[in-house]
Amino acid sequence: MLKYIVTGAAQGIGFEIVKSILLQGNYVIWNDINQEQIDQAKAQLHHLGLYQFSCICADASSDEFLDSLSILIDETPGTLAGCVCNAGITTFGDFWSYTKESLDHILKINIKGTFFLAQLVAQKLRDAGNGGSILLMSSVTGHQAHPDLAAYGMTKAALNQLAKNLVIDLSPFQIRINTISPGATLTERTLSDQDYIKEWSAITPLGYPATVEDIANAALFFLSPLSKHITGQFLVIDGGWTSVGIPPK
Repeated sequence: MLKYIVTGAAQGIGFEIVKSILLQGNYVIWNDINQEQIDQAKAQLHHLGLYQFSCICADASSDEFLDSLSILIDETPGTLAGCVCNAGITTFGDFWSYTKESLDHILKINIKGTFFLAQLVAQKLRDAGNGGSILLMSSVTGHQAHPDLAAYGMTKAALNQLAKNLVIDLSPFQIRINTISPGATLTERTLSDQDYIKEWSAITPLGYPATVEDIANAALFFLSPLSKHITGQFLVIDGGWTSVGIPPK
């Protein structure tokens, strides 16, 4: 049995990735910062007959989370094979009034949290000597400008470059690292906007936003042997939106 780690996984894309990995018969260690959402996610997984997981309620960028994760990696069943660094936040704000506090917060979660999670998992994979796959969660805003998302887009672009740089460090140990960049995706958060589907369907060349299953399928590809010769790359999943550059209204 293989074992994977997924952060920010009580809802949306992260939850779908966890569910998909479990349905393949693997073990998953996952986390979220919201205990109520964790409880709801656990109930959904149990309803599907899925029990081979552990979860941690913690900020994925905190030392406490990394310490707990390190222990669970060693104590839970399965061979560690990969990680999806999915935890992140989105903050909207125009460049002229964006605050230092907001920037510190988004850098801590999106950059520091991802960096040190990848570092911990890579160390565990290196020590085990079996190779593996680390997947970073970027965004179309890391490839193309979007109104009021300068800070967020900057952090997501940084993750694409991090994956490229870490090819140097990780490849000698057969550890692959890539990023996926979702575009408009139907999640609990986006569906709270009653105009979301209509607006993004109108400006997406394929005519509809992605589902969480679309993103999870790409994640599973990068975690699997099907992508065994792919590293340092990014995959944009946006129905063609970044190709035509139509901005949202």
